[in-house]
Amino acid sequence: MAGPKRYYVTTPIYYVNDVPHIGHAYTTLACDVLARFKRLDGYDVKFLTGTDEHGQKVEKSAQDKGVDPQAFTDQVSQRFRDLLGTMNFTNDDFIRTTEERHKISVQALWDRLREKGEIYLDNYAGWYSVRDEAFYAESELTKKPDGSFVAPTGAPVEWVEEPSYFFRLSAWGEKLLKFYDENPDFILPKSRRNEVVSFVSGGLQDLSVSRTTFKWGVPVPGDDAHIMYVWLDALTNYITAVGFPDEDHGEFQTYWPADLHMVGKDILRFHAVYWPAFLMAAGVEPPKRVFAHGWWTNEGHKISKSLGNVIDPIELVEKYGLDAVRYFLLREVPFGNDGDFSHAAMVARMNGELANDLGNLAQRVLSMVNKNCDGAVPRHGDFTADDQEMLDAAHGIIHKVREHMDVQGFNHAIEDIWVVIRACNGYVDRQAPWKLKKEDPARMGTVLYVLAECIRHIALVLQPFMPGSMSKMLDLLEISTEHRTFDFIGYAHALEPGRALPAPQGVFPRFVEDEKGD
Repeated sequence: MAGPKRYYVTTPIYYVNDVPHIGHAYTTLACDVLARFKRLDGYDVKFLTGTDEHGQKVEKSAQDKGVDPQAFTDQVSQRFRDLLGTMNFTNDDFIRTTEERHKISVQALWDRLREKGEIYLDNYAGWYSVRDEAFYAESELTKKPDGSFVAPTGAPVEWVEEPSYFFRLSAWGEKLLKFYDENPDFILPKSRRNEVVSFVSGGLQDLSVSRTTFKWGVPVPGDDAHIMYVWLDALTNYITAVGFPDEDHGEFQTYWPADLHMVGKDILRFHAVYWPAFLMAAGVEPPKRVFAHGWWTNEGHKISKSLGNVIDPIELVEKYGLDAVRYFLLREVPFGNDGDFSHAAMVARMNGELANDLGNLAQRVLSMVNKNCDGAVPRHGDFTADDQEMLDAAHGIIHKVREHMDVQGFNHAIEDIWVVIRACNGYVDRQAPWKLKKEDPARMGTVLYVLAECIRHIALVLQPFMPGSMSKMLDLLEISTEHRTFDFIGYAHALEPGRALPAPQGVFPRFVEDEKGD
């Protein structure tokens, strides 16, 4: 007999040198939608997020503000916690790398790597970017006219020479390539996989995994002069949160290996090369997938603090409403690609798809039910071929959506839902229940029943994307809380004719700019 269905999804842990922006909200939103979907689909889910609080960059930011690094990280980490509530995220755990449980975990991983001969002491000399917390080969750098070098990200680099412990990454190139070959969906989307395979095929060098020039981090066990490299520290959070180093009991047995690490494309190398190498070297199974999504631009321009065009997700929610923002971010572009945020596109989606397509469908159908069916679920007769086709489309949508969600195809899932919504609107126009009221009231009842049942299914499958709005829509159909999981999709759980319904209310009003255009 198969065991319970489990699903472990993680965001990257966010670096606490700045306030949360749209990129942070986007990544966590994708994980939240997946977590909600899997819970509704009968999975035992663990959804992790948190903050990465060590490293030279954090130490310097704290010094610049004249505060202790711990006090600085306490303050900034709280901003990321606050964003969770604003965006209605449903994480099960929030991890901070300054927690004692994490220090125990990462030092245990270090000890195991050292015991297995995967870590050795030597001297490091090379290029390092404080901003990226990353080491770069000179071949990866761009030389500027003034003779200085910058990383591929545009971050400045500096030449570093110091004693360092090294991880024998060079020994893991062929093993990683074999792992990628045996697990073709380990890295998605496919274009990102090709980048990683090309990088590893070019040959790997041993990786410096400790620093001596700053103190804000986890000390190397047995050698306090060294602080662990921030990425070895940070990546370990994913197993810390499930109880590592206790691998034989509790959450580690339940949830590891993680089903999905969701990351931005800028940190794919750390997650798809270093992390599985660390784990395999320690005798720990790698995660099942790393998905690297793209970046947002703002009205066609690259987002940067220097340009002053950083998008604040809290301001978006205040302006447009939470569910509209959640919907737009996962609807607008194929997930994995770069996307452009524009206010015009936001309003077009809100008014064209949410207000017109879905909102108007629910409002006019439920208003006709309220007015012409004594405010209760209509009674129906035999279904015609047109009726049956409409019901089958609504009842079957979960299968298409499930396939898309399993490969993080959020926009494709939404589009398939919208195919059914548009079909419902076409069905309304063909059947014209307002005419049937006089010509054939019984047939009108059947048509309105079909539409109400379709709206139920649409609302059920859209819950992960727009939980607040779909809760209101399901309330209008008197669907009890315990009947809102995907177990209640299909004919066996169809609406009960004659059940009283509340007076209909609009769920998606049209968005109209105020006079100032704010």
